[in-house]
Amino acid sequence: MPVNPDIAAFLALAAGGREGGRVKPMHALSPAEARLAFERTSRMMDPGGDPVGRVEDLSIPARDGAVLPARLYAADPAAAVPAPVLLFFHGGGYVVGSLESHDGLCRAIASKSGVAVLSVGYRLAPEHRFPTAFDDALDALDWLGRTGAGLGLDSGRLAVGGDSVGGSLAAAISLWAAAEPGLPRPRLQVLIYPVTDATADTASLQRYGEGHLLERATLDWFYRQYSREEADRRDGRFSPLLAEIPPGVASSLAPALLVLAECDPLADEGIAYGRKLAAAGVAVDVQVHAGMTHDFLRMGALVDEAEEAQDLIADALVRYLGASG
Repeated sequence: MPVNPDIAAFLALAAGGREGGRVKPMHALSPAEARLAFERTSRMMDPGGDPVGRVEDLSIPARDGAVLPARLYAADPAAAVPAPVLLFFHGGGYVVGSLESHDGLCRAIASKSGVAVLSVGYRLAPEHRFPTAFDDALDALDWLGRTGAGLGLDSGRLAVGGDSVGGSLAAAISLWAAAEPGLPRPRLQVLIYPVTDATADTASLQRYGEGHLLERATLDWFYRQYSREEADRRDGRFSPLLAEIPPGVASSLAPALLVLAECDPLADEGIAYGRKLAAAGVAVDVQVHAGMTHDFLRMGALVDEAEEAQDLIADALVRYLGASG
């Protein structure tokens, strides 16, 4: 199916800016410039945000003494029982993205599902290289398990999720939590067009690696910013598709919802990860959205499919965590 016409018009506008020299591709920018550009584009694609009952900025301690910013969204702050929670990690190739860039998406999920959303501002590359983002994500999971009750959160009714590399982090810490009895065990993984194999050269990467928002050259630039050496890309904490899933771990893994975009260079590796989980005996629901590109869930200003996919995620959270939107 061809790219959705509204997204195609947006892509054509971006291409025109490049041809006129007004806009550079992300991989031609410095990390600082790329972060500013990403935030500007984020406001264009999804300028609003659903109202939620409680929005609170928090701090999460990391293992090395650093403090990570986080933001809690709760649809019903007056709930009599602790709220189920989605621990969320934003996308951006480990280099760009923030609590602000994904504020609208987190608000939408919290509002639609009734589940609290805790969004984590893990540290970015190249200032902080592999495995810092993974360690920060794991520390956030551990912290939520230890302190969630004091925030009105039920870490026994927990999902982990994220988009793009945020989905990769969610998948990787789910594998880790299934093998570590001291960590909270998620009930659901919400993996939104995740990076699952940073070494891949798939058919979707070849077909959609130029002119479809996320480009092959930008992906490679992201991976070079985050990795210390080439071997890092083959580590299961970087590429969950390459991780081993022993039977004992598979039996403890949370079910997974994979929300994918048809016209996305990452589509095939997302499908492959769903197959890997299913082969290990994990319950998997793979939803490929026709005509969509990478990052479409944050394109509420452009396409109705963004809200439809958000509704899909909200329904899954309600089903697995027992929440009510």
